[in-house]
Amino acid sequence: MNSYTFTLAGAGLSALASGALYWPERNLLCVSDLHFGKSERRARLGEPPLPPYETRDTLTRLESDLRRTGATTVICLGDSFDDALAAHALPEAERLWIARFQAGRRWVWITGNHDPGPLELSGTYLAELSSPPLAFRHMAKIGQSGEISGHYHPKARLALKGSSFSRPAFLIDSDRVILPAYGTYTGGLWSDDDTLSGLMRAEAIAVLTGPMVHALPMPRSRAHRSGRS
Repeated sequence: MNSYTFTLAGAGLSALASGALYWPERNLLCVSDLHFGKSERRARLGEPPLPPYETRDTLTRLESDLRRTGATTVICLGDSFDDALAAHALPEAERLWIARFQAGRRWVWITGNHDPGPLELSGTYLAELSSPPLAFRHMAKIGQSGEISGHYHPKARLALKGSSFSRPAFLIDSDRVILPAYGTYTGGLWSDDDTLSGLMRAEAIAVLTGPMVHALPMPRSRAHRSGRS
């Protein structure tokens, strides 16, 4: 499996090249910021349109991760839908696709800042989930340890053999993991943004997703080069 393995609060985890996080001991797959229905929302609001295929593309990649890991628990870390109306406008074929994923699995929807309340979709809806030694929530909290979160859509750059490229990235330190956005139509916040630099400890790394994972010291802003102690 194309992944980066590490330990957080004693739990052995794998950051997958797709942007999903896998916890083998619990057979648990975690994804963040799916943003289903983004193209529908943009069209509804009169914004420049996007091809309306992003939900299917995201579901195709999620299906691949579920097949590869055999996960029996899935946690979606918030902002699974681009807004409440996008959630209710989800086409029936895609609702059925999600229902097939959910069959025989524990499925938890963590609420995010874009998310609606309980929907017609199956699963458990929670503000956050404690699964010691880890805690799953949408947005990171300073002072928390063993935390898995999303929200910021982190990305980072890597210079390699005279060229450079950028990718969505996991940010990892001894307290927390911030997951990249899993959804197809999602922007990102550079890891050297002051917000992310201020959240992560000095030893933090960025694990870039894509065809092959790449781990490197987390690029951070000049003002936060020393990181949190």
